[in-house]
This record gives sequence, C-alpha cells and structure tokens, in this order.
Amino acid sequence: MLFARAAPKENVVVRGARVVDPVEGIDAVLDVRVDDGVIAALGTDLDTNSHRVLEGAGLVLAPAFVDPHVHLRTPGREDEETIASGTAAAAAGGYCAILAMPNTDPVVDSAATLGSLVETAKAEAEIPLGFLAAITKGQLGAELTEMGELAAAGAAGFSDDGVPVTSPALMRRALQYGAVAGRRIALHCEEATLSRGGQMHEGEVSAELGLTGYPSVAESLMVERDLALAAYERQPLHLLHLSAWESVQAVRRARAEGVVATAEVTPHHLCRTDEDVRSLDTNLKMNPPLRSASDRTALIEALKDGTVTAIATDHAPHARHEKEVPFEAAPFGVTGLETALAALYTNLVEPGLVPLETVLERMSAGPARAYGLEEPRIVVGKPANLVLLDFKASSRVTEETFRSRSVNSWVLGETLKGAVRATIAAGRVVFAA
Repeated sequence: MLFARAAPKENVVVRGARVVDPVEGIDAVLDVRVDDGVIAALGTDLDTNSHRVLEGAGLVLAPAFVDPHVHLRTPGREDEETIASGTAAAAAGGYCAILAMPNTDPVVDSAATLGSLVETAKAEAEIPLGFLAAITKGQLGAELTEMGELAAAGAAGFSDDGVPVTSPALMRRALQYGAVAGRRIALHCEEATLSRGGQMHEGEVSAELGLTGYPSVAESLMVERDLALAAYERQPLHLLHLSAWESVQAVRRARAEGVVATAEVTPHHLCRTDEDVRSLDTNLKMNPPLRSASDRTALIEALKDGTVTAIATDHAPHARHEKEVPFEAAPFGVTGLETALAALYTNLVEPGLVPLETVLERMSAGPARAYGLEEPRIVVGKPANLVLLDFKASSRVTEETFRSRSVNSWVLGETLKGAVRATIAAGRVVFAA
C-alpha cells in the first residue's frame, strides 16, 4: 500500500539523544544503531561500526510521523504540488509515510489512474507514499467505484474527501464493500445544504465581518449519520478533519457504544480559532473552517483522551494567484507538512496544554493504526522510521523555507519553536538539516 523510489538502506547511529517512544514506554538518553535500514541496537556507548553518525545530544529522537491526509495535486495541478515536491516537504517535516487524497484531475477512481500514480511514486517519492481511491466514481456521489479492483491495485483506503457522500444508502453500501476490500473508509462529513456558500465558521465573528457562515452542525449532523451507519453495519470508519465540539461528542458516544471509529484533527484547528480570521488572511480559509475557542478546547481534550486518534495536516497546496484574492473568492485549503511539528509544539506543548508524548503518538502510531499501516516504533528488529527533533531551536516561517511548490501556509510569517533535524524513513536518511 506504500510506494517509494528504490534506494539503498543505510547504516546510521544516532548518538546520545533523548529517545521517546510513547507506545513502547521509552524515555531515556540512548544511542540507536541502524544496520541496513533496521534498528539493530539501543543502548549507551554503542559501537558505531563506521556507520554514519547523527549527533543527538540535547535533541529528542522519536518515531517518525505518518500523515494520513495530504493533497499532492497530482494528476492535474502539478504547478501546485508533485509527488517529488510533496514527499520532499514531508521528509523535511519529519514524516516517514503519507497518504494522498483522490480529489485530483482526473479523480483517482480507476485502477488505471491509480496504477499511473503508483509507478510515479516508485520513481519519485522520497518517502513511502500511499494513495486513497475515491468512494464514488468522479466523486459525484452516484455510483460506487470498483473497490475490490482498486484495493488490488494498491489503494490504501477510500475517500471522497472534499465532498460528502450525500446518499445514506450509497454510504451504507460503501461501508459494506470497503469491508470486503479490506480497506478503511475515510469520510468528509458535511451537510452541504447547511454549509453551502459558507466562508468561515458561523458565529459572532462571521456576523461582524459580514461573511456567510458555515455552521458547525453542518459537520456534526453528517458525523452522526455516518457513525449510525457504521454502528448498524458493524464496520469501521475514519472521520477526516473534525473541527466541532458536537462532532467530538458524537465520536466519544459512538466509541463508548462499541463503534470502531477513528478520527483525525488538523494542527490548524488545534491551534487557531475564527477570531484569527478577522485578519481576512486567505491562508486561514479552509474546509472545515476555523471554529470557536470552545470548539478548539473540545478538540484538544479529545486529542488528550484518545477520542481523536490522529493528527493530520490536510496539506492542501494552492497557487499564489488563487489565494491573492478577496477572502470570499479564495479557495479553501492550507499547506502544513513542513510546519506541523513546530506549530503543535509552540501552541500546545510549550504552553502546557498537551503533553509532548501525546502529540508524538497522535502524529505517528495513531494515524498508522487507523489505516492498518505498520506503526513506527523504536524497537530492535523494526524498520528505522525515526525523527530527530530540536525543541530549543526557533525560526521564522518564510516562503524561502518551503520545499513544497506552494506557500499558502497558515503560519507564514510566524516564529515557531521546534525543528526537525533529521528524518529516517524506511531505513534511509531522507532529510538532514
């Protein structure tokens, strides 16, 4: 389900870092040796065996990240992103694997289109890359794709991200066929009759700015419906980019009742609110929109208690001219692969809102688990998927820092604390600062 360009595995020793693996319960200053791409030893004063040495003193070594929600704009808008540029950006952000959404041009709804992407990934992807295929043909919500054929061709899951599956009957069949195909269904939950025309969260700020509101119930209503269908069919599902208090409550209730539901939240929804939209910065326009302070608090609490199991960037590149327009005319979407860790550390960990270990787990094992991918672990015998982090470093986010082809970042111009110093993905150093 994951594809990358062929490259030799490496021999590396990370020396003297604080090794933190929340799943394994590791938090100690150690050396970690990698032989031929596999973790071979953890200890102190390990023999480097002429390996490449990464000095880790004063740094944190953690399992590398997995992003389950990325837009690579390929095929169709390679001016905004490509597989090569997007995976390079992900490597710089500390990711060892990412999953790309299918709302491209053409939509990834056939084995032929998916096969072409797989071949490109095998030639260009810097880190392992998976592709979600569409739930419905053309993402039009009328007819299911050939899920079995797409799964056999390498689809990592199914989603109509960008649009909801409006028909309950079709959604029910998608859950049934997704189970047969052995892949997770990932859902963009939006009741379009309520959100249509919405530019930002419906509330006091939208009223003051005179912008059409996108109410939180437009999301939570569909979340409730999809959870009810999953409960009835006794099938798992994954909920994309939750933003609202009501949605979190629905997931919490469903999980307590035994529904197998995983959910993700983005860094921007964890760190910002609709108050920030007063600037009318189009880099703060996304779907779902930034919501109220109480919604943000609910998302943070859900992240901490495990109701939300994954952090996903929803990396959505746009060309400069598309965003340099009035707020109402700008497209939804922001980039995030290269700044996620620093944004979360600066806004959540350093102020004491969320423990570092929770953030690391929700960026790594949590999203991998949602799609049945191998979880990055710091364990002897496991593939080396590691990220070396410097939490003493701080830097200003500028356009020149990006490897992505697009610069529509929601933290552009801000000074953030925390930096990725090195990323090892599938046993190979794919980034080193």
